[in-house]
Amino acid sequence: MPRLFTALEIPRNAAMSLSLLRGGLPGARWIDVENYHITLRFIGDVDGRTADEIVERLDRIERPEFQLQLTGTGAFGSKKPHSVWAGVSNEPEMFALQAEIERICQRIGLSPDPRKFTPHVTLARLRSSRVEDVVNYLSGRGNFLTSPFTVSRFVLLSSRDSVGGGPYLTEEVFPLHEARSPSLANSDKHPASSIW
Repeated sequence: MPRLFTALEIPRNAAMSLSLLRGGLPGARWIDVENYHITLRFIGDVDGRTADEIVERLDRIERPEFQLQLTGTGAFGSKKPHSVWAGVSNEPEMFALQAEIERICQRIGLSPDPRKFTPHVTLARLRSSRVEDVVNYLSGRGNFLTSPFTVSRFVLLSSRDSVGGGPYLTEEVFPLHEARSPSLANSDKHPASSIW
């Protein structure tokens, strides 16, 4: 069974902006543009029955669309860097969606994710990059910023055993609901009353 994980997709314009960050770092294995994503919850290898149950529960999630922006860069592994990434704006709706997916996974018997959710887009995996090279790479790209984009769905992706970084296959798509404008939401709560 392939390894499963839930993710947010990166639209083409933002992906093209990310692709401009490629290069200039010795020892980096750059992620292909079509494989950029934001992992919400790594699920791992599960049997077919569990996978079906995950899909059925994820399909019941009812959350609104939200806006995201990719901003800044960083690295994981301070003494021995193993990847560089682009950051993601801290949107409450994204964290709420991720928390709901985490609860669903635990309810069906998966172990809690031991890592704190740190939204990011992996740009490259590092083999033998020196700390100084990583610091130099990041120092020239810290002001990276994309235009905001709307997240209208999340996906269940699978990956075959590889070194990491794709190729990924979209197994299922879960739409988010169109966000209602605040004025419409308020008009529902307070219907206009006629004046006597």
